[in-house]
Amino acid sequence: MNKQIVHIIAGPTASGKSARALQLAQDMGGLGSVVINADSMQLYDGLAMLTAQPSAQEKALVPHVLYGCLAPAAQTNAGSWRDMALVEIYKAIDNKQVPIVVGGTGFYLKALIEGLSPIPEIPEAVRVLSDDLMDKIGIEEFFKQLKDIDPAWCAAADPYNRQRMVRAFEVYHHTQQPMSYWQSLPPVGTPEDLEFKVDMILPERDVLYEQCNVRFDQMIEQGVLAEVEAFDSLIERGFVPSSCPLTHALGFRPLQQHLNGELDLESAIILSKNETRHYAKRQATWFRHQM
Repeated sequence: MNKQIVHIIAGPTASGKSARALQLAQDMGGLGSVVINADSMQLYDGLAMLTAQPSAQEKALVPHVLYGCLAPAAQTNAGSWRDMALVEIYKAIDNKQVPIVVGGTGFYLKALIEGLSPIPEIPEAVRVLSDDLMDKIGIEEFFKQLKDIDPAWCAAADPYNRQRMVRAFEVYHHTQQPMSYWQSLPPVGTPEDLEFKVDMILPERDVLYEQCNVRFDQMIEQGVLAEVEAFDSLIERGFVPSSCPLTHALGFRPLQQHLNGELDLESAIILSKNETRHYAKRQATWFRHQM
């Protein structure tokens, strides 16, 4: 079987993935390629600058897909992203274009390359119950209860990743088996007709941290505060839920607190940079061990 090549550019936030993808696409002739997003926050519409989505100028040079394509309150996971990504990959191949998948959500990329655990479809009612429980008891108590159910999964989980915790809880509630059990089973759905060429960008830690700091300063200079203020206004007016996935974008909470008079700007920037660096460190660790 002649396998179709899919390029994957992976790495932590601010590592230079988007620039690498753009360069690769231009080396291949620009319009002969398609850049496909694999960043969970960049899927959403509403905070394009804060989530570091490609600029209009970059999108004009090379086609970009799956950026800002979901409403802020939409829920997604590795499985639904994988389905969307495969549609775009095969569409690019049919159009004689080279698919370039770029992003830092490692679990999405792993699902694309290796397939997914055979978790049954979870009814929407169960998902709503799990989400409501999170709202009722708070994220810290929710994580404690999840640790009692699935200590193995929680040992490697981010205790502030609301979406993934709700997912783990709903899977257990519906199947009576913890997420760690399902993830221990052989994955299904590996695309046998695709060959993935992975380019991993892992700068030295001090270089990566500096890049995180510089990029956030650039966001401030370019007016990201106005973007956050506009999005916060949508929340206050009830158009967007206060717990929607986009509110977990790096830097959103500190900048929101500044706009609400709870933090001075300097403190908000420091907290945002710290948040970004810590996340970049976790991503780099994950990529080193998982891919």
